[in-house]
Amino acid sequence: MLKNKYTNENFEFSCEVFPPKRDEDIYGIFKTVDDIASLDLDFISVTYGAGGSNSKKTAMIAAYIENIAEVQSLAHMTAVGMTPDRLKETLDVLNKKSVSRVLVLRGDCPRNMTREEFDQRYYQHASDMIPEIKADGRFEISAACYPECHPESKSLDDDIHFLKEKCDLGVNSLITQMFFDNEKFYQFMDRCEKAGIDVPVHAGIMPITNANMLGTSVSLSGSSVPHALSELLAKYAENPADMREAGIEYAVNQIDDLMRHGAYGVHLYSMNKAKATKEIYDAITK
Repeated sequence: MLKNKYTNENFEFSCEVFPPKRDEDIYGIFKTVDDIASLDLDFISVTYGAGGSNSKKTAMIAAYIENIAEVQSLAHMTAVGMTPDRLKETLDVLNKKSVSRVLVLRGDCPRNMTREEFDQRYYQHASDMIPEIKADGRFEISAACYPECHPESKSLDDDIHFLKEKCDLGVNSLITQMFFDNEKFYQFMDRCEKAGIDVPVHAGIMPITNANMLGTSVSLSGSSVPHALSELLAKYAENPADMREAGIEYAVNQIDDLMRHGAYGVHLYSMNKAKATKEIYDAITK
């Protein structure tokens, strides 16, 4: 854990990587992990393809992080496409590779799955898998949360209600979807406190290092775009180098503000960009 330079308390810093689409590119992600492993990271999470399409790569990369890079790993696991037998097999594989932390997600509908198949999936929600993983007894369980409401939820109140149920089932910590307005996060944390949600919450931050990232990120996360970020995009969209620098600075300022307000930690959506991750780390630890 880092020392929070403002509150003199511990502050967790972690990041996410994702498996390459092509098998032959697997060594590239190992190089990325090696590049960021020198930072004082609390863990590195590894994403899981839609419907488990990258499950073997997820386990392989998580094992590399844990056993070669010697950083704690967090393996993503989605409900879509999962069955009880497959869940047990996945947990056994992770345990064999000394991976002891999982991030349980519902997951999106993969391209090769019909809507009918998606609607009839065995585990409807991430929370449906949590009791089985908890009963297994070998894993710490993390789950996702949405500071600005899940795109499919009726309201943030509904979101908080189901999040409390999820935590009561045995979740040890939460990681938020990306957000660009810290006030939304602080309001969310106030709601969590009132609902009795008391597990650690890692704030999900994505540095917008090129203009195309913002539209994709917003469409996936449902995050709002504050005026300051819109202005930044309008000013630097045509200048990639300046856009990258400004996007990193925006993320650093977000993290700096979160540290000032006593946030538990930050989970950086690194997009496999080791250099940007290191620049952000260096800036917040000065």
